[in-house]
Amino acid sequence: MSLLELVDLHTYFRTKRGVVKAVNGVSYRVEAGKTLGVVGESGSGKSVSAMSILRLLDGNGYIHSGKILFEGRDLTKIPMNEMYAIRGNEISVIFQEPMTSLNPVFTIQRQLQEVYRTHQRVSKKAAEEKAVQSLQDVRIPNPETVLRQYPHQLSGGMRQRIMIAMALACEPRVLIADEPTTALDVTIQAQILNLMRDLQTQRGTAILFITHDLGVIREMADSVAVMYCGEVVEMAPVAKIFGDRVISHPYTEGLLESIPRLDTEPGVRLEAIPGSVPHPLNLPKGCKFAPRCKFATPFCREQEPALEEVAPAHSIRCLYPDTEKRRKEIET
Repeated sequence: MSLLELVDLHTYFRTKRGVVKAVNGVSYRVEAGKTLGVVGESGSGKSVSAMSILRLLDGNGYIHSGKILFEGRDLTKIPMNEMYAIRGNEISVIFQEPMTSLNPVFTIQRQLQEVYRTHQRVSKKAAEEKAVQSLQDVRIPNPETVLRQYPHQLSGGMRQRIMIAMALACEPRVLIADEPTTALDVTIQAQILNLMRDLQTQRGTAILFITHDLGVIREMADSVAVMYCGEVVEMAPVAKIFGDRVISHPYTEGLLESIPRLDTEPGVRLEAIPGSVPHPLNLPKGCKFAPRCKFATPFCREQEPALEEVAPAHSIRCLYPDTEKRRKEIET
């Protein structure tokens, strides 16, 4: 049984213009000790699906239907006081921007100790010792000095390490990493990714890694869920996503073709996906990617495809998943 599983999840937001279906029938699972990468453009529903797990939604957001199963328990049905016990203790989050996630008026010591005192109910002395140890675990030198400092006195990489330390403080079973390396330079990004891998190996933590960076996904993930317009359009082991593209979704193909490669000849422009993600209140009929897809047929614009298994552990939401066949289809 999977440690965490989303089953046909629908998360909506009420707005003055209507109901926004931010997550529309998403299903994926995360295994203990494994990493599931969730990729897609901004507005594809990556973060909303992840925040739904902990029910950390804005006031106008709500889970319309579906299940979120954590060790067999449906998190959409449990009382909020039980949800508070799960947050931080069993499922934790590394948020995208550490500067806005850390409180600027409190020292690192106060913020980190609060995690231990709130969730583990330990004494102030024990919280102090645990805070020092947690910074050592994420390889911060001179932890006693860093604990006395404020967030603005630290670099982006140091702040992100502190966010990881806070997220892992209670040794959660599942770690949600919401674009944890977006604000970091390449060198610090590599250090953070190595740190997360090491901590996962030591603790057997399941990681849900959300990012738009396919290079990071290739390095970190065991399997990948590609999202578009609030739906999973392709799900496969990472080797399949980056291996031979005999069977694939055109959106995944477009994302891969937009990545700079070392073997790209000088002067050759990268291929970009035309257009932009449609507004959630004005979604197209049929396949939601059809208006931007170079392989789209009139049938694609009328018939909405289902997510179907095309090979073992490989599912695609496309009427023409075979790359060769869809190229022939567009030529005829």
